[in-house]
Amino acid sequence: MSQLNVSIPPALKTWIDHRVTEGRYSSASDYIRDLVRRDQDSAKEETEWLRGLIAEGLASGVVDEEPEDVLRTIMAERRARRNPA
Repeated sequence: MSQLNVSIPPALKTWIDHRVTEGRYSSASDYIRDLVRRDQDSAKEETEWLRGLIAEGLASGVVDEEPEDVLRTIMAERRARRNPA
């Protein structure tokens, strides 16, 4: 296993020590490894979410309107939802 030394402020060290004392983690290293794993999972989920949006956009086809007209329509619809008559 590789080793990584990190400097952190005292308040964060206290927080880590508290989390270890709670018993969920066996050490500060265990806690940090868990945080990194959860960050990796989150990044994977975000990537999949973005890929889904890209696929949705590609599948939606091409709009014949000018981009400015599309934006005006979207903004008008949003204003109408905020301020129903």
